[in-house]
Amino acid sequence: MAVYTHLGAEDLAELIAEFDVGELRSAKGIAEGVSNSNWLIETSGRDGTGSRFILTMYEFRIDIAELPYFLGLLDHLAARGCPVPRTIHDRTGALYRHIGDKAVALIEYLPGVSVSHPTAGQARAVGSALARLHRAAADYPASRANGMDLAESERLAQACTPEGLAEIDPALPALVERELASLKANWPKDLPRSVIHADLFPDNVLMLGDQVTGLIDFYFACNDITAYDIAVTHAAWCFAGDGTGFDRAVSDALLAGYEAERPLTGAERAALSVLAQGAALRFLMSRAYDWLNTPKGALVMPKDPMAFARRLEFYADPANRAIFAAS
Repeated sequence: MAVYTHLGAEDLAELIAEFDVGELRSAKGIAEGVSNSNWLIETSGRDGTGSRFILTMYEFRIDIAELPYFLGLLDHLAARGCPVPRTIHDRTGALYRHIGDKAVALIEYLPGVSVSHPTAGQARAVGSALARLHRAAADYPASRANGMDLAESERLAQACTPEGLAEIDPALPALVERELASLKANWPKDLPRSVIHADLFPDNVLMLGDQVTGLIDFYFACNDITAYDIAVTHAAWCFAGDGTGFDRAVSDALLAGYEAERPLTGAERAALSVLAQGAALRFLMSRAYDWLNTPKGALVMPKDPMAFARRLEFYADPANRAIFAAS
């Protein structure tokens, strides 16, 4: 279970009392999550009818100084009708509180489930929701650099070393070296930029049927190339989990759903192939680093890097560039 810090019933009740959400009724640890501790919180609600929330304690990888960007973005998007959870401010108006040296935030609970095998209808809805997010965030005043950009992929590759990558798969060092060089030479410039989610995997989307009820986990959100966010989402949604089995119907639906809300420029569409290679390399390198550096017996098992090596090879194949052509 992804609850790294234990909070007793009295601690939780005292914490929830700092918010105007009623009295604590129950708290249950949530198994999902890699970097944070999460609880499903039920309270009496302001009117006594009951309310649900997600309580998050930030444990690893998140700079507390950046929390106002992430949590403020949720409020900004929710106010503009995007299906994202609002941040619940405490009685003083603060976005988050501290317990010892750790920050905690209370977030609105949204209904829905994450899908394991997306359909074309679900992909279309996700594409549409992503485009609406980009439009709604256009006037978000805060800014944050992408901490997982191409330069970070190169740094992680150097940290892993060719020898380490070869332990994962003998062909991996050559693939990473080739693709890094290609991407550095061909990374697009002068494309539209916006706030992007940067991590919109199926487990970060809540759905009821073909309806998106929640976009969650904005802790990689940043300001970067807008079409890069489409590429990340494409890589996350259009393949089987192990990186095989590309689903053209899901791909076409995702892109069509996006363009129904925000048409792509010719330059954006032409750049999608390169951006998708960059997205695949980003997750390949972060997974490779975790694979080589996560201690045995750790609470969270590292994910297979080769699932994104296969995606990277798919996107790098010139024969597959037509998937991004206008229909």
